[in-house]
Amino acid sequence: MNEHKYTGKTKEEAVQAAIEDLQELEENLIIRESSEQKGGLFKQKKVEITVIEKRDVNKYIKDFIISTIKELGFTANVEVKVKENVPNYTIFSDNDSLLIGKTGKNLSALTLVVREHISKVLGKPYRFVIDVSDYKEKNDLRLERLARKIARDVKFSKVEAKLDPMNSYERRVIHNALGKNKYVTTESEGEEPNRYVVIKPKEIKEEKEKED
Repeated sequence: MNEHKYTGKTKEEAVQAAIEDLQELEENLIIRESSEQKGGLFKQKKVEITVIEKRDVNKYIKDFIISTIKELGFTANVEVKVKENVPNYTIFSDNDSLLIGKTGKNLSALTLVVREHISKVLGKPYRFVIDVSDYKEKNDLRLERLARKIARDVKFSKVEAKLDPMNSYERRVIHNALGKNKYVTTESEGEEPNRYVVIKPKEIKEEKEKED
């Protein structure tokens, strides 16, 4: 990845210099403050930043995924699409089922390896999604349908429902699917690796007013 250095009297001034030089929006740049030189009697204070373009990061991640898969003995192609400013990498391999693993365990492990490597390289977390032949997308849809079905049951029964243990990504899918639901709320409970989501009935203001 190409790193670019810029300086300014303030971080904002250095960022503006980067935007003008790279002809990119700030949202498309990863910016780290490298150093700050304090001003002396005849010197002004200067702030230096390191800038990496996200498109370079996205390509780096794609290449790293391919090389990691190759080391595991797979032959694969990787397609990348940016959705809502988040790069999504879809792997098409010669053995998708083994790369995915039981309940997506191998895919989760691969994602963790890539995520930790990229965080180390950038010095900060970077959001992206890795999928294998749309497994995760299909699984997300399944989880969302499950969440809505159970939410309907909880709405009418007024009895909370505990879901099976899930990884953090799957729990987040459930939370997001029901985040705007007027009748239920969700909470994660338990300890890893057996942490699970509980869907609970929500008290509705109108119902409380009727009771009063």
